[in-house]
Amino acid sequence: MKKTVFKMIAFAGLAATSLSCGDKAAEQDFKYLVDEFADLKIMRYQVPGWEGLTLQQKEYVYHLAEAAKYGRDIIWMQNNKYNLKIRKVLENILENYNGDRACGEFAQFETYAKRVFFSNGIHHHYAEDKFFPECSQEYFAGLMTAVGDQDKCAELLPVIYDPAIFPARKLMGAKDIVAESAVNFYEGVTRAEVEALYAAMVDPSDKTPVSYGLNSRVVKGADGVVREEVYKVGGLYGAALEKICAELEKAAEVAENETQKAYIADLVAYYRTGDLKLWDKYNIQWVNDTLGTVDFVNGFVEDYNDPLGRKATYEGLVNFKDADASRRTELISENAQWFEDNSPVDSRFKKKEVKGVTAKVINVATLAGDCYPAAPIGINLPNADWIRREHGSKSVTIANLTSAYGKAAQESPKSMLSEFAWSDDEIGMEKKYGALTSDLHTDLHECLGHGSGQLLPETSPNALGEYSSALEETRADLFGLYYLADPKLVDLGILPDMEAYKAQYSSYIRNGIFTQFTRVELGKKNMEAHMQNRKLIADWCYEKGLADNVIEKKVRDGKTYFIVNDYEALRGLFGDLLAEVQRIKSEGDYAAGKALVEKYAVNIDPALHAEVLERYSALGLKPYGGFLNPEIVPVEKNGKVTDYEIVYNDSYLDQMLQYGRKYATL
Repeated sequence: MKKTVFKMIAFAGLAATSLSCGDKAAEQDFKYLVDEFADLKIMRYQVPGWEGLTLQQKEYVYHLAEAAKYGRDIIWMQNNKYNLKIRKVLENILENYNGDRACGEFAQFETYAKRVFFSNGIHHHYAEDKFFPECSQEYFAGLMTAVGDQDKCAELLPVIYDPAIFPARKLMGAKDIVAESAVNFYEGVTRAEVEALYAAMVDPSDKTPVSYGLNSRVVKGADGVVREEVYKVGGLYGAALEKICAELEKAAEVAENETQKAYIADLVAYYRTGDLKLWDKYNIQWVNDTLGTVDFVNGFVEDYNDPLGRKATYEGLVNFKDADASRRTELISENAQWFEDNSPVDSRFKKKEVKGVTAKVINVATLAGDCYPAAPIGINLPNADWIRREHGSKSVTIANLTSAYGKAAQESPKSMLSEFAWSDDEIGMEKKYGALTSDLHTDLHECLGHGSGQLLPETSPNALGEYSSALEETRADLFGLYYLADPKLVDLGILPDMEAYKAQYSSYIRNGIFTQFTRVELGKKNMEAHMQNRKLIADWCYEKGLADNVIEKKVRDGKTYFIVNDYEALRGLFGDLLAEVQRIKSEGDYAAGKALVEKYAVNIDPALHAEVLERYSALGLKPYGGFLNPEIVPVEKNGKVTDYEIVYNDSYLDQMLQYGRKYATL
């Protein structure tokens, strides 16, 4: 995208609240934070503007949402081959266990189940490593036996409890990052075999290549032949894709315009055949659709979870445009050529003509797959470099999720800012400008950052391998950071004055170099691409600015703080690093990219890590957040659907169990 993640039917038995989005009293009473456990918090989000949609638009959203949710089992299978089996055992116990549910060990089991549901599997959604139940293996086996799953104990309990079995989704620095990975993109093959398979497919002279391997699993058969198992109807994950296609076809019948109908038809054809040329055709038509109010993402999109950065996980997201809030992003996209021309990178790596950059602010109505429960707050698609070059990209900032994060934080009596900011001036600046500059950084990251620059003609889009995701997020973040301090934003009326950007510079450095590691277990490495990107930028700038004291480390009362002393010099460092990262991408300089990531992005200072965890623990906050979806419920009168109502659930486990019943396909 890439994605920007946060910087930090029957309804029997579901606790739910119906809320009219125009009802101000109900809005004031709306509770955002609904559950907390382990290192996670679960929130609800509102869907403002729903009542302003037509009945046809609501029906369109409804079927797109159903299509998105029918892909749920796919992401579970992709993350690890045992995930779905384990999830079904957890669901069986939660729904059918008749023993003592008040004891401590059952509470520990339930927390584990909630964590697995959140991560779409047994590995941490962000840190990538496997987490474990606190209840004993013997107790877990007893639960399985009590609900008739004793025959699964021998197969699944070692996967759940043994630290040596699938220790991490990705293992950077492993001898063989494919063979040792826990993901289910590969079976019985080595990295060398996979790379040889795709090297034989790729035509280096092809200027419009498909995304080889995006929608497949690579396996070695009994005959010793390495081959792809393609995701398609009648192929791998076919049952889920059949359901998705059926709902997409219903959606097409009530689409807003003929363009939407055409690209939905291409998406369905792609799912039925697995033909990646159809995926490209769909993306080209989709990126050129700027007239519709309702929009969606549905597909095998992001390659973060693949150790080789090639294979994509399933995700779905259904949304509609917030017209008033989109004026800011539209202004940015209208000036895309100016930003490209004035970028501090080598002219060889700049686009001579920026095409089709569109941006908007949206409200989501449904999250699914790799966007659920943990969700992005910004998106830029499509990912294929040649489509972006020739046809442009779509960027969105997700307003109602950002709002939900902020409202949920207000429900907590303590804050990160008061604990980790150095001075009252810094706190005041953040309170005055922080929300605005954070949103604007997301806009610049998504609208322009990912769409900026170009590869040299001879450079492969896969040249950076396992380092591509971290470096791409670094590039987009740097683009946004560099331009946040540009007078152009004040001239355009996007920022109120030339001091506002300092709030984001301070919070970015504080987070990237220090506070974000509240999300990582002590002694672990920093493995998630967005966190790697932020650490790389902050640590690199700290090191390069040491001589001039650009960023200063201070200690007061035994507590560490990081303070920006020279904002103008920091902007210069952001520009220097942006130029280098763009060069690395444009030239496909794998060695230089590897050196940057491994030096600055991966290893966490153990003393700082211990300190930040101790200070954060005292605040009683949760470092990660995710969302419950509202339900879209058809309202019938005399056998005819007359409306679609938004219903807000407030039970995390109930929604997970309901989804397990309704959307199980594999």
